Amino acid sequence: MEKNRLIGIVGAMPEEVDGIVHLLEEREEFTQGMRTYYKGKLNTIPTIVVFSRWGKVAAATTVTALITEFKITELIFTGVAGAIHTDLKVGDIVIGKRFIQHDMDARPIMKKHEIPLLGKTYLDSDDHQVNMALKAIKEVLSTNKLQNAIGIDVLTEFGITKPRVVAGEIASGDKFFSNAVDKQTLLRELPDTLCVEMEGAAVAQVCFEYEVPFTIIRTISDAADDSAHIDFIKFLSTVSSIYSVEIIKSLYKAFRENL
Repeated sequence: MEKNRLIGIVGAMPEEVDGIVHLLEEREEFTQGMRTYYKGKLNTIPTIVVFSRWGKVAAATTVTALITEFKITELIFTGVAGAIHTDLKVGDIVIGKRFIQHDMDARPIMKKHEIPLLGKTYLDSDDHQVNMALKAIKEVLSTNKLQNAIGIDVLTEFGITKPRVVAGEIASGDKFFSNAVDKQTLLRELPDTLCVEMEGAAVAQVCFEYEVPFTIIRTISDAADDSAHIDFIKFLSTVSSIYSVEIIKSLYKAFRENL
């Protein structure tokens, strides 16, 4: 498998992948379906990077192309999310262990949140993928890499002092959470949810159906409430984009050590 290894890296926002694209050596570009795919080598490992656009359909379409057209052997999705669990703070990192589509509802044909024809409500990440990501991110957080790369002033502006990484449940749907009522409604329905975003569960479904291992990593950008829109774009460009680069660099270091 190592000989044919090709890792796909996806982000739903251009800021989430631009820095990773610049890490690629021997870079080539391919345009297909209104997307630009950047293929090259990252720490000598063949890699292809793409901005998927927002939402479940856009993400699923992009990942399907990566699997069927470019023949990736594994997938990493990096991006931001809104905190649902009250313990999570801006700047914390969530690795998805299982995923649910919070807006999937085919009742009364089947129970709420169940994926039609699959007979599944949740889709799980492989434990090995989760553990590798946990180890790599803990290495980033235990050093001054983020502080050096982002700057203490910017981190302080967003209230980021001691970011941590956790693994758990992520809920996905085509909705940007920006008020406390919607957040509390979701939490009552799905109390184990750590954070909410717009792509992860769709990516997990495609990877499940094609039997491709995946890792989905989310940086908490907001509290998924009435303050969610405040400085969102600035957070993307000055904080989460750098998180993505440092996390990917640490993951690829671990990949090389395990070759």
